[in-house]
Amino acid sequence: MNASQIVSFLLVGALAGSLVGALVMRKRSGFGFGLNLFVGLVGALIGGGLFSLLHINLGLLGKIEVNLEDLIAAFAGALILLLLLALMGKSPKKAKKG
Repeated sequence: MNASQIVSFLLVGALAGSLVGALVMRKRSGFGFGLNLFVGLVGALIGGGLFSLLHINLGLLGKIEVNLEDLIAAFAGALILLLLLALMGKSPKKAKKG
């Protein structure tokens, strides 16, 4: 993975984590910067792997460094991560209160 791919991965993860955090927490700041980034990065890994495994290709925006398909995959993966955490009783909502 080269430097531009790492920067792209961080940007997509941060954006996806912020969107999911805002959606779940119903406030603009979501879970806070660090947790938004973590949720987004793990979500990018989950979503990217899932989209690859299921051969999902949205065909959006072609090949550019940060594309909409990566963002959608990261968003879906972040939602899956939060669902799994909620099912295990380890919701980020509970973690922030403690």
